[in-house]
Amino acid sequence: MRINGDNKLHKVQMALTLLLLILGALLIVLSLGADALGLDLTPGFGIAQMFQLLVGITCLTLAAFLYARSLRTDGASHSLQADIGVRLAATGLVFAYVVGLADLIGIGTHVNPRFERPFVGPFQFGGLLLAVGMIIVGLVLYHTSRGAGRAKSSMEFLVNGNGDHH
Repeated sequence: MRINGDNKLHKVQMALTLLLLILGALLIVLSLGADALGLDLTPGFGIAQMFQLLVGITCLTLAAFLYARSLRTDGASHSLQADIGVRLAATGLVFAYVVGLADLIGIGTHVNPRFERPFVGPFQFGGLLLAVGMIIVGLVLYHTSRGAGRAKSSMEFLVNGNGDHH
């Protein structure tokens, strides 16, 4: 935990984290539940809902990383593991946008003129699950790196060859 938990910067960071969390969750619920809520403009899961889902995932990812960063001690050095975690999560976000908007950018399986409009198919759904998995793995790598109350990375056993984390 941070030693100066009551400073103004920390309060602003926590307020931003909460705002991103609420906004992301709201966008995801509205995009996935548009049909049940009577908010769907077109039949099926359209491009507006996909974009809303992607922005919601982005907000949740930023909120998770801001929160994980707030758990790190002040002055803790960044490890290679933390950098890999951030980059893996960012790659997952880029992959989510490419997969989610694949039909719109012309690389999907449901592009015009054969299909009336783009829609989410099984490949896009699988790709979105893979992208969210990459984001989660990146977040776990970042959180378990040194700096969150740990002097060493939780992945240190890979270097020294045993299960001793001390």
